[in-house]
Order: sequence, then C-alpha cells, then structure tokens
Amino acid sequence: MTDFVNKILWATDFSDEAHEAFMYADIFAKTFGAEITGLHVLPGFSTEHYQSAIIVIDELKKRTEHMMNVAVEKFESFQKAKGVTFEYLIKDGNAAKVIVETAEDQKADLIVIGRKGLSAIERLFIGNVANQVLRHSPIPILITKKKSGKPRFKKILVPTDFSEQEEVERDYAWELAKGFDADITLLHILELHDYEFPPRVLDEMLDSVLKKLKQRRRREKEDIKINEDVIRAIDAPVGIVDYADTHKMDLLVISTCGQSKLERFFLGSTTEKVISYSHTPIFVIPPSHCKR
Repeated sequence: MTDFVNKILWATDFSDEAHEAFMYADIFAKTFGAEITGLHVLPGFSTEHYQSAIIVIDELKKRTEHMMNVAVEKFESFQKAKGVTFEYLIKDGNAAKVIVETAEDQKADLIVIGRKGLSAIERLFIGNVANQVLRHSPIPILITKKKSGKPRFKKILVPTDFSEQEEVERDYAWELAKGFDADITLLHILELHDYEFPPRVLDEMLDSVLKKLKQRRRREKEDIKINEDVIRAIDAPVGIVDYADTHKMDLLVISTCGQSKLERFFLGSTTEKVISYSHTPIFVIPPSHCKR
C-alpha cells in the first residue's frame, strides 16, 4: 500500500474536541509525511425565500462575512498558539456534505474529525456531523475521542469476523503499525447473546475460533507483534468496546465493508455502534476501499 497518507483534511468547529483532533492529525502528518488542510464550515443561510426582503438578505450576508472573519482569526490564532502552519479553507453549507466534497476536491487520503457526545436519541437516529461523514466519505476517516494526554498509537485493535473484506482492515492496520511501531491485536467476538452453554462446550467453541484465527495468512518477514484473541460477549459492539477499554488500546481499525445502504442510514451497523460508545479513536475504512 504505497503513499499511505499524503493529504489530511482536518475538519474543525474550533471546539476543544476539534483542537484535540488536530493533535491526532498532526501525529499522522509527521509519521507519514503528509500535509494538513484545515476546514471550517459555516452554516449556509438560504436567501431564496427572502427575494422581496433586501434588508434580510443584506443582514444574512453581513452575518456570513462576520463569521468568516471570526473563523480566519481563530485559524490564525490556533496556528500561532500551536507553532504550526497549514493551509485552511472556510466554506458554508451543510457541514457533512461540504467536508466530503472538500476531501474529494483536495484529493485527501484521510479525514480527521472529532466525535461529539451523542444523546440517547442521537444514538438511535444518527444526526451528528461525524456519522454523516462516515456514511458518505469515499476515503478513510479517523474519528478521534476526547482523551487526556498526548495521543499515542502503540496498540492497534482489529476486530475480525472472518469475512472476505477483513484482509483490507489488516492491510491498513499493517501500514499503521509499521508507521507507528505498534503492535496489532486481532480480535474475534464470539456472539452468544444471552444463551447459556456448559463450560466445556464454551471452552471448545473459544478454542476452535482461536485456532482458526491463528491460522491466518502470515506476512513475509513479519517484524510486527501480532496478538490473537477470542472472547465471548452479548453482541459484537459491546465486546469490542469493552476489550478496547480493558486492554487500553490506542486505535481501532474497522470498516463499513459489506454493509447495505439501509444499514449505513440507520444506526444498525457494528461500526457505527462501536463509534457511538467507544472511548478509543477509530480508523474507519469506507466500502470504496474494501475491494481487493
């Protein structure tokens, strides 16, 4: 996988969480020799309904111009405070749509965005910007989490379900591990829901899956530590999130490969559930990158 990450689009609303997302973008940029472009999206004010009210249109234009100037000041202040320099763009419109379109226009390889906390309702009906970008982005997305301390990527977790597309996740994890000098853990969740099994039967099930996991295709001249683990859980998202938290993982690599459009519209996929509840940053691979 050549030219892994050359251009990074950092989407920001100038919140503390967005500023922390920049720290992740900066680490990726320094590790892989990429350049960062910042993007702030102003709300788009439609004037088509106010054609007969010139004063309203003028006021909206003044408001947009003011917000634009404020955004410029915030970008400049941020760069000065961090001692960094990067190009930035300020656009208006639907935030998620503009982020995706800008990533395509800029030929970016990665979108870095913070994830806002979701309410109970938002977990059922995805409406926040990060998840809308997740549904439509043609390139990988790094969704960061608000965590204390400097970001680090030494322990990478790759959930696996033995599907045909999972090799793509392993390929990306491999490139990330090489860049960050990290270890990889391949995890399979034995989804038992609320069924009870005799201890002997459960042990045999776990051993069988672990054996299958260890029979994976090994990389030539493998110099990255690979761990394999199998655990039981009520469902996959719960198991993945708990494992990442318990084992203090630094990064999750997961894809939306194989999910239907309906699954991506509603919060029904394993990926989106993990994103909603995980405290670990997540590198998400879109369907367009799942073809081998």
